[in-house]
Amino acid sequence: MMKCAEDNNHTNNTELVDEAKNEEESLEDEYTLLKHLPLIHIDVDPDKSVPPSHENKAWCSRNVLRKQRHWEKIVAAKKSKRKQEKERRKEKQSGDGTGTSKQQHSKKFLKALTKERLLEAKDSGPRLCIDLSMTDHMSKKETSRLAAQIRRLYGSNKRAAKPFGIYLTGFVESGLLYDECVRMNDGFLHYLVESTETSFLSLFPFETIIYLTPDSDNVLEDIDPYKVYVLGGLVDESVQKKVTYHKAKENGLQTARLPIKEYMVKNINIKNFHSEILAINQVFDVLCTYHGTHSWPEALKAGVSPGKGFVLRDEITL
Repeated sequence: MMKCAEDNNHTNNTELVDEAKNEEESLEDEYTLLKHLPLIHIDVDPDKSVPPSHENKAWCSRNVLRKQRHWEKIVAAKKSKRKQEKERRKEKQSGDGTGTSKQQHSKKFLKALTKERLLEAKDSGPRLCIDLSMTDHMSKKETSRLAAQIRRLYGSNKRAAKPFGIYLTGFVESGLLYDECVRMNDGFLHYLVESTETSFLSLFPFETIIYLTPDSDNVLEDIDPYKVYVLGGLVDESVQKKVTYHKAKENGLQTARLPIKEYMVKNINIKNFHSEILAINQVFDVLCTYHGTHSWPEALKAGVSPGKGFVLRDEITL
């Protein structure tokens, strides 16, 4: 019996040893496997107790602030650019490219200043009258061209340092020319001009009237502020010669022509075209420039277009 018990104990011990050895080998295998597996590092902030929903809100708020700051930068840049452009425009209007500009005025002030100059010219400056009594003989196309010339003439007078007092005489409000002026010229009803259906012969003293016509034998040498210079408001594409000259002579008026022949010469051109007949706005540009500069060459260069076939004597090209 004793021997049987010893054998059993020995068997149990052997099994325990084998079991321990197998467990040790299993642990070694697991250790070897863990050595070849990558470790995942997880940072845990023990102080962070904010719920996930609050984290998302905070992230969204930061994103909104970032976009807002970006937009504010864009707006500030645009404002700065507009300010720089405004300053450049002011320098350009001052006429001084060095940046030292004259005192700037508002549009309202400049408009009032222009109005004051035009009203003053009507009383004290030289007077220019456009005789519109011959418009019944013009076609609608010719009438439209005359309306455009009146617009250009008025624009030149507004810009002039020394404007003229402008009169539109023989101007019938129920006529085609009136309708074309209103249709084609913005603000025509507010033009600072004297318009009347009365003839210029009844409006001005006879001795003060000088009718400007290219067919006159008399050369206009200077501009007298006490005289009234009359232009025939006529666009005649059929080129009826001496219409305005004959009208002036029939009424016994003084006549004069611009000194084109005295300061200009015919220039060679392909069409061999030369004409001293100018549109009323071109004649006015000559008169207005001379009134400001007292230089006929400069005045004629401003009003006589190259298409007329004339150039100043010192500008002749072969």
